[in-house]
Amino acid sequence: MEIRESLGEALRRMRILHDLTQEDFAVVSSRTYVSSLERGLKAPTIQKIEDLAGRIGIHPLSLIVSAYLIQNPDVGLDGLIEQVRKEALEV
Repeated sequence: MEIRESLGEALRRMRILHDLTQEDFAVVSSRTYVSSLERGLKAPTIQKIEDLAGRIGIHPLSLIVSAYLIQNPDVGLDGLIEQVRKEALEV
């Protein structure tokens, strides 16, 4: 599964979890665009990820982390967060 597909799945899951419809994103994107993202047909910019996450009411990293966990569930949340923590501290 490519990252754009897992990001689309993460967006769909978060949207449903927060009881939102695709139409509820009209303030940041068209329903057609959200649908294309959820089906993995398009890859959003980092700005669009921030806008979508803001509409859901979550941090953009939550959406991105969820996508990587969907893509590779064996790594687990703790493993992924530890990797990111180590890499971020190197900067």
